[in-house]
Amino acid sequence: MEKQLENALSSTPWSGITRISKLKLIERNLENQMESNCRDQETSQLVSMCIEVATESAVAVETWRRQRRTLERMPSHLADALLHRLLRRRLLFPSLLEVFKYNVEEIDLKGENCVDAEWMAYLGAFRYLRSLNLAYCRRINNSSLWSISGMTNLKELDLSRCSKITDAGIEHLLSIPALEKLCISETGVTADGVALLTSLTNLLILDLGGLPVTDSALSSLQVLSKLQYLDLWGSEVSNEGAALLKVFPGLSFLNLAWTNVTKLPNLFSLTCLNMSNCTIHSLFKEEGCRAHLEKLIISGATITDVHDTFLHVEASCLSYLDLSNSSVPSFCFLPSMKAITHLNLSGSLVVDDSINDIASVGANLRYLNLSNTKISCAGVALLAGHVPCLETILLSCTSIDDTAISYIGMMASLKVANLSCTNVKGFIHQDGNESDWVPSFSALQNLSYLERLELDEIQMQDAALCPLTSLGRLSYLSLGSGILTDASFYHVSSIPRLKSLGIRDAVLTDTGLDSFVPPPTLEVLDLRGCWLLTEDVLSFFCQKYPQIEVKHELVSTSTTEKRNSSFLSPDKATARSLQYKHKQGKLSVLSPLQFGGDTFLDQRLKYSREDLLSLQFSSASFSISTNQGNQNPQ
Repeated sequence: MEKQLENALSSTPWSGITRISKLKLIERNLENQMESNCRDQETSQLVSMCIEVATESAVAVETWRRQRRTLERMPSHLADALLHRLLRRRLLFPSLLEVFKYNVEEIDLKGENCVDAEWMAYLGAFRYLRSLNLAYCRRINNSSLWSISGMTNLKELDLSRCSKITDAGIEHLLSIPALEKLCISETGVTADGVALLTSLTNLLILDLGGLPVTDSALSSLQVLSKLQYLDLWGSEVSNEGAALLKVFPGLSFLNLAWTNVTKLPNLFSLTCLNMSNCTIHSLFKEEGCRAHLEKLIISGATITDVHDTFLHVEASCLSYLDLSNSSVPSFCFLPSMKAITHLNLSGSLVVDDSINDIASVGANLRYLNLSNTKISCAGVALLAGHVPCLETILLSCTSIDDTAISYIGMMASLKVANLSCTNVKGFIHQDGNESDWVPSFSALQNLSYLERLELDEIQMQDAALCPLTSLGRLSYLSLGSGILTDASFYHVSSIPRLKSLGIRDAVLTDTGLDSFVPPPTLEVLDLRGCWLLTEDVLSFFCQKYPQIEVKHELVSTSTTEKRNSSFLSPDKATARSLQYKHKQGKLSVLSPLQFGGDTFLDQRLKYSREDLLSLQFSSASFSISTNQGNQNPQ
């Protein structure tokens, strides 16, 4: 409070008022502001509770549905929230839409296959509807669009991937004069249908992706002088058509991916360009100023001359560069691009010798993707110390091993790291003692901002997870290893802020899951591929922790259904738990898995599938070895 008072005092002009009076006035204002914020927060919570009660069942909906006049007075943002909740809980039906027609402004029905002509008939009566998203609504056809023709306030319409929409449907849209955004990608519209759009002169955003747009059809769109966003991926536009793009003076976004365009004129207003999977000869090769691009995506592109491609791009403006899966042989152009914050080089020809060029732009770099490249630990070492602001590093499917983790631990701002499909094993040899191995993830303990860590498809032992418990901000952890056992549950349960946990393809048993006490913040538990787990124990865990969404081949119940279902009573739940724990088995407990070098012996091979499944009923519970950390991982 004292600091706030001093800041307010120093930034406010005063005349003829003593310092004490100033402080009292400011303090009073701050207290009033805090009281107002508290009231707003309480109001927000109350509104959320009301919406929750109003959408808890079909009976509740029918109760307030009759109070139509009350709904007509509801503010638009509250009506939008109520409509969205009804849709999410599958309580929305066509006739119920009628009660929202005087106040709802935005409707998102993306992917709702139930939406058909009946729904559209009710939506056509919405007086103030401004935005309508019907993408992936497969039952929408040309006649369905007749209902929304003539809507005076509709500014945004998304019909992407509505395959039944053809040129006839476009004709219904021509009577919506206020339309500013239209998305008709991957529909049945032809080049002739695209030419009909000339009457929509207020269009700012036009998505024609996947349509057979020709140079002639593009030429007919020159009257759309307000256009700022144009998506033509997969079209039939050639260099001749691309030359016509200069007639759009305000064009800032252009997508020409998967086209035959090989060169572009100098489009001075362009800030974002996508030419992925194109053969590029030159960009903006004309007399005059360089293009001030901020975002350039040329993923999978074949670049004939790297120097010529970037020569006419203003290097000081570019902040986003995607060269993934491209044929760029050299990265000598990078040192001049000091403003880059996002750099995607996955699947490219990056080797350790290329890292010096990448490190030269590291001052502002926040995202770096080097997955599926030939970078090694030596390359990661060259990066360390040159990327002070790096927040995301992706190194999956590379040859790095545990040595690289010590260098990653030096990237103090890191929030996301992906080390999947690498040679990382979780242990590293300590110099001076041939038999002394220490957990390599200890090097990550200094990463106080790390929130997401992906370690899928690596050969990692349970004890390697111990250092992860000290990562105070870690909220997403994905593990995938055929040698992780029930002991992994013990280690991850101590990660304080974990929200999403994946332990996939591991040797987890019913005994381990039944004994698992998840962190209180856990929301998602992914156990797919853990085939020793049975449906009964998974079901019991879901009932015991209804707030957690469990993903497994034997679990099909959604989180919403779990929360609304009737759970077992405490007595029955306890009885079922005891039933699992007291069933007797004659087989010995699974022995710890050991591996050496690049191979390991899977102990499950000693038993048949039936024998392994019966292990869940063994009376012996798993134990955590106190000296696991001292085992030689090789």
